[in-house]
Amino acid sequence: MQADGPWHTDNVRAMFDLPFNDLLFHTHMVHRKNFNPNEVQVSTLLSIKTGLCPEDCKYCTQSVHHKTPVENKPLMDIDAIVAAAKKAKSTGATRFCMGAGWRSPKDRDFDLLDKVIREIKGLGLETCLTLGMLSDQQVNQLEAAGLDYYNHNIDTSPEYYKKIITTRTFEDRIETLKKVGQSKIKVCCGGIMGMGESIDDRVNFLLALAEMETSPDSIPINILNPVPGTPLANTPPIDPLDFTRIVAVTRIMFPSARVRSSAGRHKMPESTQALCFFAGANSIHYGEKLLTTDLPTPQVDDHMFDKLGLRKVPQKALCT
Repeated sequence: MQADGPWHTDNVRAMFDLPFNDLLFHTHMVHRKNFNPNEVQVSTLLSIKTGLCPEDCKYCTQSVHHKTPVENKPLMDIDAIVAAAKKAKSTGATRFCMGAGWRSPKDRDFDLLDKVIREIKGLGLETCLTLGMLSDQQVNQLEAAGLDYYNHNIDTSPEYYKKIITTRTFEDRIETLKKVGQSKIKVCCGGIMGMGESIDDRVNFLLALAEMETSPDSIPINILNPVPGTPLANTPPIDPLDFTRIVAVTRIMFPSARVRSSAGRHKMPESTQALCFFAGANSIHYGEKLLTTDLPTPQVDDHMFDKLGLRKVPQKALCT
């Protein structure tokens, strides 16, 4: 799948500059053409290895460079991971995502990861992993195990990236995404908004996604969750309408991708979330935690879905 277009700085910036009602009208027509506008795909994310990450990402609670309240935990055993996947399926999730606080995984971890992927797929769930940078061999191993999605976010624009992370380059991220894109694994790639970036950075972030060799099938758009102990702890919150604009432009540029409202949702009022669903967000992370940060409880999300007349994408629609 390739991004719609062609896109360049001027026409993407022009979308950000549209009157809000015109942008909403345009994006909703694109969304309605490609998806059922009243369905939302639900994923659950589990941190299978937490903390002690050697990267210095300024937003991250798991970095060894920051003093945060996150408890370090080793790689979980397979029974605990599968039990969490069964619970996610019982609440209506169609995809089970797993993240590990690594710069890159060790080869010794792949026996467990192979078994985890196969067992969770056996439950009828899609699988997604985010493990950091991968070698060619590791991509091949994940592909052989049947992994459905690999998440590796670019986080922000190429220009702003160096102000957020210094231990890994933007090109390092693109290299892993290129390897994944050359396999049968689908690409999940997005970023974090509200880290102090400019509108031009948001434009260039989306252009970087559009220029990838394999365009993402799944695009998580996160809001920074400022955590004490991280360098971005005192960053002012992003304006809700600015965030909605980002979702809208993402939907227009990537008409057939799942656009996911992810981190930061627990601080959004229902009115903002409703605007984002109208603007083209059609996927959420569901559960009480997103790795180490809060999410709305499933009960809160279910109540919101009822009020908005939304339904979860049925498991049988994605999983056979």
